[in-house]
Amino acid sequence: MKEFLVVDGYNIIFAWPEFENFKESGLEHARYKLVSILANYSHFSGQKVFVVFDAHQVKNSVERTETVDSVEVIFTQQGETADAYIESLVGRLSDEGVIYVATSDWAEQGIIFGRGAYRLTPGELREQVDRARKESQAHYNKALPSESYLENRLLDQVRSKLERWRREKK
Repeated sequence: MKEFLVVDGYNIIFAWPEFENFKESGLEHARYKLVSILANYSHFSGQKVFVVFDAHQVKNSVERTETVDSVEVIFTQQGETADAYIESLVGRLSDEGVIYVATSDWAEQGIIFGRGAYRLTPGELREQVDRARKESQAHYNKALPSESYLENRLLDQVRSKLERWRREKK
């Protein structure tokens, strides 16, 4: 069964401490960093990730969607909140699999529960992302079985000499 993660982008940016310094210098870098973090998470978790950013107060903005490293990034149109878009998206995805929505907005959580989705608080999402990062590092840092063979740890000159001895016995 497919799993989807729908993230209220600015809600997470303003909740996670690692974005504290980005808020004053502009949100573009924070958006990029969040999408990058979630792309790594998506690759490890297997979830299809959507990140929704409000643009409802931006004059003449139109809805825009782009895919960045397997994460679907959505900017809402003028007059549409991320919450409204997320509610609609959850409704469209509800028959396709399990949906998790990451937000701290209580009103939003009530609506997504009613549509059959599960909620993740920003802290819970952070824990899942951290756990996935640690598991992936442990997975990729494992030594290959062949790396533990004695012959692979010998100096080249020692290996050559042993090989010569082996061939002389035949």
